[in-house]
Amino acid sequence: MRQDLFERAREIGGYIVSENATVRAAAGKFGISKSTVFKDVSERLYAADRLLYEQCKSVLERNKAERHIRGGEATRKKYERTR
Repeated sequence: MRQDLFERAREIGGYIVSENATVRAAAGKFGISKSTVFKDVSERLYAADRLLYEQCKSVLERNKAERHIRGGEATRKKYERTR
């Protein structure tokens, strides 16, 4: 693989870890698709930097466990605005 793909994976992984960001937030920040972000942090980052991969993986697992809560909050706020 090209070296710039590994560098991008490191940048994205670093952003996710430092900001506790979601895949969607990282995609918006870097101007790429969610699928590309996920591939970068799940495959390329594993090959490029194992320690950062483990840190990023724990952030993404926490985000996945909490997503139903964020979705419920968003729905609650939506209906509060319509009242």
